[in-house]
Amino acid sequence: MQQKIVIKVSMHSSKRRTEALQVAAAANGVTSVALHGPEKDKLVIVGDGVDAVCLTKALRKKLCHASIDIVEEVKDSPPCKKPVPELIIYCQPPQVEYYRVVPVPDPDPAPCTIM
Repeated sequence: MQQKIVIKVSMHSSKRRTEALQVAAAANGVTSVALHGPEKDKLVIVGDGVDAVCLTKALRKKLCHASIDIVEEVKDSPPCKKPVPELIIYCQPPQVEYYRVVPVPDPDPAPCTIM
Protein backbone atom coordinates (compact mmCIF):
# COMPACT_ATOMS: atom_id res chain seq x y z
CA MET A 1 0.00 0.00 0.00
CA GLN A 2 1.57 3.26 -1.14
CA GLN A 3 1.18 6.09 1.33
CA LYS A 4 1.90 9.78 1.32
CA ILE A 5 3.26 11.38 4.49
CA VAL A 6 3.60 15.13 4.99
CA ILE A 7 5.86 16.15 7.89
CA LYS A 8 6.41 19.76 8.93
CA VAL A 9 10.05 20.31 9.90
CA SER A 10 11.78 23.48 11.07
CA MET A 11 14.33 24.09 8.32
CA HIS A 12 15.84 27.58 8.17
CA SER A 13 18.83 26.92 5.94
CA SER A 14 19.73 24.84 2.93
CA LYS A 15 21.99 22.70 5.11
CA ARG A 16 19.01 21.76 7.31
CA ARG A 17 16.93 20.97 4.23
CA THR A 18 19.66 18.70 2.91
CA GLU A 19 19.92 16.90 6.26
CA ALA A 20 16.14 16.43 6.41
CA LEU A 21 16.03 15.03 2.88
CA GLN A 22 18.88 12.62 3.68
CA VAL A 23 17.19 11.34 6.85
CA ALA A 24 13.87 10.86 5.05
CA ALA A 25 15.46 9.16 2.04
CA ALA A 26 17.30 6.71 4.29
CA ALA A 27 14.07 5.44 5.87
CA ASN A 28 12.89 1.94 5.02
CA GLY A 29 10.36 1.77 2.17
CA VAL A 30 10.67 5.38 0.94
CA THR A 31 10.15 5.79 -2.79
CA SER A 32 10.39 9.58 -3.15
CA VAL A 33 11.05 12.63 -0.99
CA ALA A 34 10.28 16.25 -1.87
CA LEU A 35 10.08 19.67 -0.25
CA HIS A 36 6.72 21.39 -0.30
CA GLY A 37 5.08 24.55 0.92
CA PRO A 38 5.76 28.25 0.42
CA GLU A 39 8.66 28.22 2.85
CA LYS A 40 9.89 24.74 1.82
CA ASP A 41 9.29 23.59 5.38
CA LYS A 42 7.28 20.45 4.65
CA LEU A 43 8.62 17.08 3.58
CA VAL A 44 6.40 15.01 1.30
CA ILE A 45 7.40 11.36 1.54
CA VAL A 46 5.87 8.68 -0.67
CA GLY A 47 6.60 5.05 0.00
CA ASP A 48 5.38 1.60 0.75
CA GLY A 49 5.14 0.60 4.42
CA VAL A 50 6.91 3.69 5.78
CA ASP A 51 6.57 4.11 9.55
CA ALA A 52 5.61 7.78 9.96
CA VAL A 53 6.22 7.83 13.71
CA CYS A 54 9.76 6.40 13.49
CA LEU A 55 10.56 8.78 10.63
CA THR A 56 9.34 11.76 12.67
CA LYS A 57 11.43 10.65 15.67
CA ALA A 58 14.51 10.37 13.46
CA LEU A 59 13.89 13.88 12.10
CA ARG A 60 13.44 15.23 15.63
CA LYS A 61 16.76 13.69 16.67
CA LYS A 62 18.55 15.30 13.76
CA LEU A 63 16.70 18.63 13.42
CA CYS A 64 14.92 19.29 16.78
CA HIS A 65 11.34 19.96 15.61
CA ALA A 66 9.15 17.80 13.38
CA SER A 67 5.43 17.07 13.39
CA ILE A 68 3.21 14.86 11.24
CA ASP A 69 0.68 16.83 9.17
CA ILE A 70 -0.90 14.25 6.88
CA VAL A 71 -0.74 10.49 6.38
CA GLU A 72 -2.89 9.26 3.51
CA GLU A 73 -3.07 6.38 1.11
CA VAL A 74 -2.02 7.11 -2.45
CA LYS A 75 -4.52 5.83 -4.96
CA ASP A 76 -2.96 4.32 -8.04
CA SER A 77 -3.75 6.42 -11.06
CA PRO A 78 -4.22 4.60 -14.35
CA PRO A 79 -1.05 4.57 -16.39
CA CYS A 80 -0.78 7.17 -19.08
CA LYS A 81 -1.62 5.62 -22.42
CA LYS A 82 0.52 7.22 -25.05
CA PRO A 83 0.05 6.13 -28.62
CA VAL A 84 2.82 3.78 -29.57
CA PRO A 85 4.23 4.56 -32.98
CA GLU A 86 4.01 1.67 -35.37
CA LEU A 87 7.37 0.09 -35.89
CA ILE A 88 8.15 -0.46 -39.54
CA ILE A 89 11.20 -2.46 -40.51
CA TYR A 90 12.41 -2.50 -44.06
CA CYS A 91 14.62 -5.41 -44.97
CA GLN A 92 16.77 -5.35 -48.05
CA PRO A 93 18.27 -8.47 -49.53
CA PRO A 94 21.99 -8.75 -48.89
CA GLN A 95 24.10 -7.21 -51.59
CA VAL A 96 26.39 -9.78 -53.16
CA GLU A 97 29.56 -8.54 -54.76
CA TYR A 98 30.96 -10.63 -57.55
CA TYR A 99 34.67 -10.72 -58.28
CA ARG A 100 36.05 -11.86 -61.59
CA VAL A 101 39.34 -13.67 -61.42
CA VAL A 102 41.38 -13.48 -64.61
CA PRO A 103 44.66 -15.37 -64.87
CA VAL A 104 47.46 -13.12 -66.04
CA PRO A 105 50.35 -14.81 -67.87
CA ASP A 106 53.77 -14.11 -66.43
CA PRO A 107 55.70 -11.98 -68.91
CA ASP A 108 59.06 -13.32 -67.70
CA PRO A 109 58.65 -17.06 -67.03
CA ALA A 110 61.23 -18.55 -64.70
CA PRO A 111 63.24 -21.53 -65.79
CA CYS A 112 61.77 -24.90 -64.87
CA THR A 113 63.17 -26.14 -61.57
CA ILE A 114 61.69 -29.64 -61.72
CA MET A 115 64.29 -31.08 -64.03
